[in-house]
Amino acid sequence: MNLSGNLGPSPRSLEVEDLESFDRMLAAGAVHLQGWHAQSLDLRGRASALAGLDVEGAIFLGCTFDEGMEDALRNRGALIFPRLTGVPFNPYRSTLYSPGELYDGLADAPYEELPDARIYQWSIQPGQRHRVDATLASALHDHAIGDALDELTHSHPWSGQPMVGVMGGHAAQRGSADYAQAAMLGRLLARNGYSVATGGGPGAMEAANVGAYLSQADDDGLQAALDMLAAVPGFRPSVSAWARAAAAVVERFPGGTPSLGIPTWFYGHEPPNCFATHIAKYFANAIREAILLELCQGGIVFLPGAAGTVQEIFQDACENYYGAPEKVTPMVLVGRHHWEHQYPAWPMLRSLAADRPMADRIFLVDSVEEAVTVLLR
Repeated sequence: MNLSGNLGPSPRSLEVEDLESFDRMLAAGAVHLQGWHAQSLDLRGRASALAGLDVEGAIFLGCTFDEGMEDALRNRGALIFPRLTGVPFNPYRSTLYSPGELYDGLADAPYEELPDARIYQWSIQPGQRHRVDATLASALHDHAIGDALDELTHSHPWSGQPMVGVMGGHAAQRGSADYAQAAMLGRLLARNGYSVATGGGPGAMEAANVGAYLSQADDDGLQAALDMLAAVPGFRPSVSAWARAAAAVVERFPGGTPSLGIPTWFYGHEPPNCFATHIAKYFANAIREAILLELCQGGIVFLPGAAGTVQEIFQDACENYYGAPEKVTPMVLVGRHHWEHQYPAWPMLRSLAADRPMADRIFLVDSVEEAVTVLLR
């Protein structure tokens, strides 16, 4: 899957994501801009430079120009995607989100006034999903996030580490045994050379990102962080208090190990966690789920969960069922009683896998330590 959402091969292009790069390439003698994709650049004051360039085939996404320059560039063959007004996000962004960006202002304002919440409120306004400008903005945004995610996963150190997904319910409360086990899983995965990816939300997802983030801390440090978080067990009734407890841990333990969160505004009631250092947040949940599965070529560990986790198990099973033998990835379900009796996904999964290449790539274990051992085989 192409993470940026392209349906087929595209010509070679050059993404220009900051003014420094733009100016440097012009200073080096660039004249022909065909294939250039300039994203969210403020190009005011550069009218004379732009006037001397061959811009046919160039694409400018959400850039700002001196008066009259936009029409001039369009008349000379450039494709201009305009800045969109009334939108509380940049649909042409060139990077993933950070927790600090989505929770900007958390120290002084309630969650409902922060960027993450404002974007969600925008997305659910009456009639929003049927408005052309709104659907265009969200589609452009998700394409930009996919593009940024593709760049991240092909850069150091991500490209040199297999990525393992951790799936599990959002209901696991801070301070609970389930939360501590999910944190231990993230810690063990990161310590064994895996990149950790989750759905980026609360519960088991947050815990796995916590464990990865603090993978280089000693045991006392991890326990201290878990104790701090336990003071606010869940994001209800106050997302603000929940997020501030996490921010306090990050402040006490800065510079943790990077990990990935891929949440969605489709589930607006689930806020993103603060321990995924890189956040690829999408509007379209179906795209987000498919990309999360595609990225986890090191396998996926499924912790106890309910409907959402069951859905993810069989989405992954479908990929493995029809995939080429070389592309089958491990599926590890943790919790025998949970997956055999409470939500009996394991018997169905085992039946599906029978006589298929995936048969020896599915596992049912009782502990996160066993799960990591299975992946390391």
